[in-house]
Amino acid sequence: MTVPTSPHDGRPAAKPRRATLYALSLLCCSALLTALPAGASAAPASDAAASVPVRDAGSSAAVVFADEFDGPAGSAVDGGKWQVETGDNVDNHERQYYTQGNDNAALDGDGHLVITARKENPGNYQCWYGTCEYTSSRLNTAGRFTQTYGHVEARMKVPRGQGMWPAFWMLGADIGDVGWPNSGEIDVMENVGFEPDTVHGTLHGPGYSGSGGIGAGYTLPGGAAFADDFHTFAVDWAPDSITWSVDGTVYQQRTPADLNGNTWVFDKPFFLILNLAVGGYWPGDPDGGTTFPQELVVDYVRVTTDG
Repeated sequence: MTVPTSPHDGRPAAKPRRATLYALSLLCCSALLTALPAGASAAPASDAAASVPVRDAGSSAAVVFADEFDGPAGSAVDGGKWQVETGDNVDNHERQYYTQGNDNAALDGDGHLVITARKENPGNYQCWYGTCEYTSSRLNTAGRFTQTYGHVEARMKVPRGQGMWPAFWMLGADIGDVGWPNSGEIDVMENVGFEPDTVHGTLHGPGYSGSGGIGAGYTLPGGAAFADDFHTFAVDWAPDSITWSVDGTVYQQRTPADLNGNTWVFDKPFFLILNLAVGGYWPGDPDGGTTFPQELVVDYVRVTTDG
């Protein structure tokens, strides 16, 4: 089906990112999805970030959510932890259709979740531009797990190639009541295929959403690509402070002082999202050099708090 959508910023010169296929009635298990706009625009990180250590997730940490993705090869994710969204996304002109079940998201039998983007359409899915050219998957924990504050972490290996757009992010659980961007959005990690060595972390909220999101990028040293190996992406989230890190290296911290007088909306419960988009305004569409299938391989997702 083609899902209803909301207006989109859509300025190609900026970095509009994925729209949020979020069901306002997800908590009631409705299949109807509403696409909500979002964006990414790197801004200078706080000078304090360089001196902020990553929180020690040692023996004093209490695990409040964990999925190690253990299970037989080909099996679907744990439905008690994740729900699988379906539909397309007109707002960012993404090309994929998110499928149900384990069609594009399955365990590999070796302790990983594999979200696979394929250049195929066996279900004859219809997208905003006609018959869909690609399929992929998007998972969220709405109605199953939410959290306010803590250390939120995923170890993943991203895909490679023009048009690939993997992300690990969070939305305010009150989105069904207040809408986006008043709900707030915390992008733990986004990567676009034309920047193989760089990931982005971004905040979105009222007055700083879409292409005006507040964030920064992290670039691997020595020209390495994130698709070459697994990396750990995390935020340390506290009252009035969010700190991003890659493999334990902090690259930015954000506080209400960074929002130019706008409202900080990150002191409430959020839920988790994992997805792999194909194409869109920010990453651009796949080209002749993009091979398929492409995979976002997730080793684990964990959320801990101070014990």
